[in-house]
Amino acid sequence: MTLLQKLTFYDIVLASASPRRKQLLAEMDIPFRIQTKEVEEIFPDNLSPEEAVTFLCRLKSMAFREEELNENTLLISADTLVVLDNKILGKPAGEKEAAEMLRQLSGKKHEVITGVCLRLRNRMKTFTVSSSVYFKLLSVDEINYYIKNYKPMDKAGAYGIQEWIGHAAIQKIEGSYFNIMGLPTHRLYEELNGFLV
Repeated sequence: MTLLQKLTFYDIVLASASPRRKQLLAEMDIPFRIQTKEVEEIFPDNLSPEEAVTFLCRLKSMAFREEELNENTLLISADTLVVLDNKILGKPAGEKEAAEMLRQLSGKKHEVITGVCLRLRNRMKTFTVSSSVYFKLLSVDEINYYIKNYKPMDKAGAYGIQEWIGHAAIQKIEGSYFNIMGLPTHRLYEELNGFLV
């Protein structure tokens, strides 16, 4: 039985408001609906980036009480962090912080880590995927142009790879492109296949 055949037995809920995750899951031909809960995305200071992203995707999943999940509900939650020199860059609070983040990323390599949590009523599985991104040196004008035109305040690290900055400023990536967008589709397919026995 293929994964898509297995999935016909489930009510699949994507616990994310991210338009990128919605797009990627739809492109995988997976039928789903979106349902989100308000979660304060705060994690303990002593966690590594991998632990932090796992903590956050589990937090989003556990916002749903067990009694809210039917026998056939499959809940998918995810979180993505940008990590530069082991320092986590979250979503910028405003244009000034976005510009500062992009100045830090300019001319350097950084990691993008996505944590994904799969949850059925009686069990849960989490995994993380990391990709490396290499930025060219960005001028002040390029940074200002991107922020003014694309308003990346809803994105970790203040950028979206699928936007102008990805075309103009990213020299190369190592790992999954879709992971950098917010959902490691190949690994998700693999993990779902093993999770739904």
